Amino acid sequence: MITVVVVDDHPTFRDGVRAALSRAEDVQVVGEASSGEEALTVCGEVAPAVVLMDLLMPGIGGLEASRRLREQLPATAVVVLTMSATDESMYAALRLGARGYLLKDAAGTEILEAVRRAAKGQALYDAAVAERISAFFASATSPQPFPELTRREREVLEHLARGLDNAGIARQLVLSTKTVRNLVSSVLGKLQVSSRAQAVARARDAGMGED
Repeated sequence: MITVVVVDDHPTFRDGVRAALSRAEDVQVVGEASSGEEALTVCGEVAPAVVLMDLLMPGIGGLEASRRLREQLPATAVVVLTMSATDESMYAALRLGARGYLLKDAAGTEILEAVRRAAKGQALYDAAVAERISAFFASATSPQPFPELTRREREVLEHLARGLDNAGIARQLVLSTKTVRNLVSSVLGKLQVSSRAQAVARARDAGMGED
């Protein structure tokens, strides 16, 4: 029996996923969660074979939850099931070892197939995602992380990922600390995170801060 935890902050969507998976005799939903923090707690209690993970949720979000889950339960496979189709989200999830990346308009049969493949150590990607992965490897160039950020904001995020505080960033970029503070606030807003620590976690997941 393949045990599954469904993580999404919309209960109606969780109900739909549970209903789709309940039709299979070899799959059992053993838990649900509405945030990244709750996902870690539930998974710690039931140790599922597969987690269906949304990315855009309150709190630490799905990417950070996936990173911590990989450390906490390395045998549990994560399949991303999200509305987010950005390159940054997709490649960050792949770097974290996601065993699949589906968009929320995926059919129930596709979600079920992704769960079965993940449980076997295989992967399944949404067709559009798979095409972009192929294009990425064909071009052999890495997409620039966080395209929503300006060049200066990306520089600030890079220094945050290296562990610098506002004063240190100001010295590196020859800016005032007030300007750096404003840039940090802008970065947090664009990344939709509530703290510097969350921004740093996302930056490091994207390969920033690694000299």
